Amino acid sequence: MTQDDQPDYRIPQGGGVPWRDMGMDETHRPPERDVEITDIKTMAIAGNFTWGIVKVETDAGVYGLGETFRAEAALDMAGRMDVDLEGENPLDTDRVRELLEQRYTGCGRIGQAAFTAIETACYDIKGKLFDVPVYELLGGKYRDEIKIYCDTHGGESLGEARDLDPKDIYTPESYARAAREVVDEGFEALKFDLDVPTHAEYDEANRRMDNEAIEHKVSLVEAVRDEIGYDIDLGMDLHWNFTTETAIRLGKKLERFDLAWLEDPVPPEKTESQKRVTEALDMPVLTGENLVKANQFNTAASQGMMDIAAPDINKCGGLGEYIDIATVCDLYGIPIASHNISSPLGTVAGAHVSAAIPNFLCMEWHSRDVPWWNEMCSPVEGTGPILDDGYIDVPEGPGLGVELNRDLCEQYVADGYELII
Repeated sequence: MTQDDQPDYRIPQGGGVPWRDMGMDETHRPPERDVEITDIKTMAIAGNFTWGIVKVETDAGVYGLGETFRAEAALDMAGRMDVDLEGENPLDTDRVRELLEQRYTGCGRIGQAAFTAIETACYDIKGKLFDVPVYELLGGKYRDEIKIYCDTHGGESLGEARDLDPKDIYTPESYARAAREVVDEGFEALKFDLDVPTHAEYDEANRRMDNEAIEHKVSLVEAVRDEIGYDIDLGMDLHWNFTTETAIRLGKKLERFDLAWLEDPVPPEKTESQKRVTEALDMPVLTGENLVKANQFNTAASQGMMDIAAPDINKCGGLGEYIDIATVCDLYGIPIASHNISSPLGTVAGAHVSAAIPNFLCMEWHSRDVPWWNEMCSPVEGTGPILDDGYIDVPEGPGLGVELNRDLCEQYVADGYELII
């Protein structure tokens, strides 16, 4: 048997028999809306995190931008999706998202992050072609401005703190000083990391804090409340680090400080533990940044794991998936406080979808250490910075309504990437 006579044993795209192929060769639209994706390009910007930017180009001369979480791996995956999307109409935002989910089944959180950037870019294109902001495409808006809460870390720059003695950094005085600075900058909501190194020596592997460690954490929260009072929303983040018993013991001691939430007290996969903590505490418990689909939030909500949900806009699969997540949470009476470690581009995408849902509380800002953050993007219409006095005015320009600062992006493009704008 010659090589030409051998059967084709290669598995087709999608993994098997194409019974439900979401691709479309033709969409039967008028010429002005008969648009095709021609290419997908990627780059990474070296901020405090590596921010992954995806550009979707079309044959209409209009391109869209989106951002992805976990830049390196997700950018690689997004860049390889052009083979699936070339020729597809970006106006079919829901179908494009489902097409990617069909063909990349089982790709997990990295895949969902890649989908997010592509789908966001398609919404950006759609808004530009229809000359409307993205929030209009998501159902209109409930609010004109988006409340931002400042992630204040452990009171110091995370990069600088690595080289200093934690006993000199994570003190009541340093937390109070940082809180005052953030409030004086105009923020009405902030969050601190509370899983910081303690004065006590203890076995970190068992996830349990002793009394000295717990009292250290209590002193940090008390100092912040004494400094800024109770009119400011204050959250505390535990980053999934503790046992059920420790989380409850600590939480009980913090109830008197009227926190906006206690975030991720136990490992995310320990659903019964999360439920026990949430039920035991007389304060809101927030979780959800590690969940990426509406069905996962439905499970968490139905099991009583959360009082406040924290989906990540650039991780959950796209603006449409985010709307689905918000709808599910709203059915359970659960508000949304979005997780967000993005550049201004991804943050603006979050602002559009936050404007379009009823149960929005606030969105995270994680870049206080980046002096040029506000300079990376500028509104297409209007003037002023993206973030001002703790709020973001939802852009009114077409699409996402912002454009990237080319010179600045060129200065901070990450090693191994080229500028795509």
